[in-house]
Amino acid sequence: MKITLQEAAAKLQAANKIILTSHINPDGDAIGSTLATLQILRSMGKDVDIYIDDKIPKNFQVLPFAEQIRRPREYEKLSADLLLILDTDLSRINTVAKVVDAPILNIDHHITNTEDPDFLYIDADAAATCEIVVSLCHELKAELTTNVAVCLYTGIATDTGFFNYSNTKPSTFRAIAELVEAGAQPNLISEQFEKRSYRDVKIMSAALQTTKLFYGGKVAGMFIDNALYKEVDTTEGIIDLIRVIDGVDVAFLITEKEKGVCRVSMRSKGVEVSTIAKRLGGGGHIRAAGCTIEKNIDMAKMILIRKIGEYMVENGWLTPMEFENREEVLLSNFEIPPEDDFEVTFYDD
Repeated sequence: MKITLQEAAAKLQAANKIILTSHINPDGDAIGSTLATLQILRSMGKDVDIYIDDKIPKNFQVLPFAEQIRRPREYEKLSADLLLILDTDLSRINTVAKVVDAPILNIDHHITNTEDPDFLYIDADAAATCEIVVSLCHELKAELTTNVAVCLYTGIATDTGFFNYSNTKPSTFRAIAELVEAGAQPNLISEQFEKRSYRDVKIMSAALQTTKLFYGGKVAGMFIDNALYKEVDTTEGIIDLIRVIDGVDVAFLITEKEKGVCRVSMRSKGVEVSTIAKRLGGGGHIRAAGCTIEKNIDMAKMILIRKIGEYMVENGWLTPMEFENREEVLLSNFEIPPEDDFEVTFYDD
């Protein structure tokens, strides 16, 4: 059932024991929104815990109260007055859905949310769930502390590509101004999440060497197999290395987290990648989405490339001939044309 933000706040005020969760492969918005909400609800005297069924990337472990995030165990049973799912839908919280016995409140900003919970508040115009939590904090009449502001700023900044993506709107900057006034320091947060160890830079370099172009250079893909995945602390931001390639509209990253389980991230300049992700059981934003394909990395690549091509043909981004001629070209071997031969394409967001 869809509810208003005011009704969502009332549900939280009425509950005493609350469990928070978010999606597998958690990003800055997932982690930032849960940590901020943890602090807000505890300041109101609530008994609150966070369970996320995945490892927390190293960069996000420095956020206030990050050590409070627990990983659920399949044999345990957890009771609560309310399970609050942030930044995703019920289908992507994995083990948490099996072990928690409680009514479900879902607060999200993804247009592809499946609307399965008992209560759903969704604002698809918000740049990030953390932007919604800023408003929720006001509804709950809670204090916007510096620690809360740091978590919320991190989620908004990372979900907007540090304000470079098309989901950045005037309301985003109004929320950001409030968070900076509360004590969030943009330069320090930016430095933390841009920071990479020498080892990670070398691994990112190896990942970049896997880049391939498809469909005449309109699609670019990067591939991190299981062996390489075990070496990297985080894949956050790696896809942006190929998203900027001239002529590429859709960029994707396939990460083989386990043998036979691949996670897919997609970004675009115009194509609705959320629809492609949804066809594969995932979801997300119009131009930033993802899914999981339970196949080995070679099979996942074949499935994903075909799905991207089919959607692009259906919507006029590719001709049927271009779709049939979808051979891959290693970027490292790609012949760079003379400067005069470059074609500049402008995209409307």
